Amino acid sequence: MITVFCEETSVKDLTERGSRFSYTLDDLKGLSDEVLKLARNAGASSAEAEVSLGIGQNVSVRMGETETIEYNRDKGMSVTVYFGQQKGHASTSDLSAQALKDTVAAACNIARYTAQDEFCGLADPALLAQDIPDLDLYHPWDISVDDALALAVECEQAARDTDTRITNSEGASVSTYEGLFSYANSNDFNAGYPSSRHGISCSVIAEAGESMQRDYWYTSARHAGDLASAREVGLRAGERTVRRLNAGKVKTGQVPVLFEAPLASGLLSHLVSAISGGSLYRKSSFLLDSLGKQVMSSLVNIEELAHTPRGLASSPFDNEGVATRSRTLVRNGVLEGYMLGSYSARKLGMQSTGNAGGNHNLVILHGDLDLAGLLRQMGTGLFVTELLGHGINMVTGDYSRGAAGFWVENGVIAYPVEEITIAGNLADMFMNIVAVGNDVLVQGSKQTGSILIERMTVASGE
Repeated sequence: MITVFCEETSVKDLTERGSRFSYTLDDLKGLSDEVLKLARNAGASSAEAEVSLGIGQNVSVRMGETETIEYNRDKGMSVTVYFGQQKGHASTSDLSAQALKDTVAAACNIARYTAQDEFCGLADPALLAQDIPDLDLYHPWDISVDDALALAVECEQAARDTDTRITNSEGASVSTYEGLFSYANSNDFNAGYPSSRHGISCSVIAEAGESMQRDYWYTSARHAGDLASAREVGLRAGERTVRRLNAGKVKTGQVPVLFEAPLASGLLSHLVSAISGGSLYRKSSFLLDSLGKQVMSSLVNIEELAHTPRGLASSPFDNEGVATRSRTLVRNGVLEGYMLGSYSARKLGMQSTGNAGGNHNLVILHGDLDLAGLLRQMGTGLFVTELLGHGINMVTGDYSRGAAGFWVENGVIAYPVEEITIAGNLADMFMNIVAVGNDVLVQGSKQTGSILIERMTVASGE
């Protein structure tokens, strides 16, 4: 079965990729300026606008057969207007002159009926990016549908060939995406840049007797040359699936817990959530008033590297035009900075940190131990490779989630386990990090090796 999705363009247009986008960056900047002019003429005291384009292709296969071929071409404009301390927002996917006028008019109408908010408004002009460095974020992947399908088939076949116990597949996919945008505001800021992101993924199913397990693997990068090979992705998916067969359970107790690198990045996500402006000014974080205080183990150092070439979360400026910068977020366990946009910064009586829209390449510095070394250091405990559910209270830090992985004895994996729960408190978990491995994965905006926590409560489903 072949499914073709096409938006606002023909398949022919999308396959003729030489022109890339139907607008240039200068075109988008011009549209942004026009939107700001319309807002000013409508009486807005200030405004900001973003115009964006996106081109994507995704193919997937299952059991060697084509499942889907998807194309998409998107475009859109969003505008926020301010009438003093009143704010209105509207967006459109139509970039015609009349649509732009109508969208600005809608935003202005909304603003006139909203309550005043003393903290709303554009970013501080002094913080806006003056120089826009080229961070090497745009690398189109000229891969045909046939070649993409062949890669997906190769990936899935590598997974299926890993072991005879792999009996089924949820499929493999190959995706490519290119984007172009311009952001402008009435403080004379107007800038943008193109970017790209590509990926290969695979998920398969294995059976042994009454035991059935699934697992997956993927790779993602700005440049197709930085992706793991299709075969490597398939092999990892197959190996990860088979090793989970015939899983058992564990006795309830308190033991060391090792979070595999893909899951360890989730611990960084919880930290980011706790120190983000929205959580802080709403007082919905367990790390209130923690700036300059010890919040993690003294061996933990975390850097935010906003300008890493080809970084998956690199950006010269944030969603408000504020210049980004590299900084140390946590030094020897001490929190040195929050994650703030302009609104939350004003609410807190502080200054934007250039994080409107999120973090930029968080990297936790690691030690010399690889995964095998971390297992040896742990001795006996739980190695977690999958988490289920969302039992996290960000106000108190209480943490309780379903988990699966492996029971480790004397530093060696003994057998797979499932249907267990791990519990603790994030504040305690952060303070009790005893090692960070060098098995770092670069798959998103947060990069870390596996993280070993000294002790957590592990409960069996029995």
